[in-house]
Amino acid sequence: MPADANPGGDIFGGWIMSQMDVAGAIHASYRVIGRVVTVAVESMKFHLPVFVGDQVSCYCETRKIGRTSISVHIETWVRRRQQRHEYLKVTEATYTYVAIDQNRNPVPIRLQGSGGDEDES
Repeated sequence: MPADANPGGDIFGGWIMSQMDVAGAIHASYRVIGRVVTVAVESMKFHLPVFVGDQVSCYCETRKIGRTSISVHIETWVRRRQQRHEYLKVTEATYTYVAIDQNRNPVPIRLQGSGGDEDES
């Protein structure tokens, strides 16, 4: 939306990071069967700008699961309004989340199912 853009029409990087964090937290909470909080963002790379009107999609992949933490690699891709059949990777980063209890204390992770893309360690 225009309110999320600078005067040049580029979407603010912070808005993109926020959307990535939401996507990553949803992914992580499903994987660990519970609530998670963001504790780190690593290797944030902005490859291309995002423009008002772009369709934005975030894709998540579990990279590592520890005792209380989970690392999720997130890629953000766009489909430009004028180029309906072309998708471009615009941003990527690895977010780390920690599983917490109702008192916001770290708790050991309980995994949802087995197999898939997790790397249990």
